[in-house]
Amino acid sequence: MIAGLFRRASARRRAVEGLHLVLSQAARRPGLYTDLGVPDTVEGRFESLCLHAILVLRRLNRLPPPAAEVAQDLVNSVFTQLDAALRELGVGDMGVSKRMKKLGAAFYGRAEGYDAALAAGDAAALEAALVRNVLGGAGDGRGLAAYVQAADAALAGADLDGLLGAGPPFPEPDGFAPATAGPDDGERA
Repeated sequence: MIAGLFRRASARRRAVEGLHLVLSQAARRPGLYTDLGVPDTVEGRFESLCLHAILVLRRLNRLPPPAAEVAQDLVNSVFTQLDAALRELGVGDMGVSKRMKKLGAAFYGRAEGYDAALAAGDAAALEAALVRNVLGGAGDGRGLAAYVQAADAALAGADLDGLLGAGPPFPEPDGFAPATAGPDDGERA
């Protein structure tokens, strides 16, 4: 019986690690940085990871048990990765603790803001939150907001088995870049 508990815990841990890996890969897709304006910096990568994790957590929190347990395991996995990254950057134990508190507050604040905007269908509020948080207060957030809305819609059809198996169905970010006027667009009559 005890061996069965360990096997289940080990299988769940591997499944959550796989989910975390897939969402981390989605957060690193080049189109987010080249087409949607996410800064290719430590902060930009943190924001992209948070955004993708928040979208998956939003879905997990709407699924029946044991999805809530998986959501908590995913949060633990993400924050364990962030802790390790800070230590790799040379931050000491006292500094890691303080920074992890700030990162946690930022993560949950963003989760609340993105969730409220998505739940209300408020594209303007979502865009404003994304510009403020992900784009560093500058830039055009329309493409990123469209990507987030499409990702949220795709995730709405995912069940727990699908999320843990194939992974979250994130769209490719390349197709969401806002159209820009070409040099000849204003000259045609």
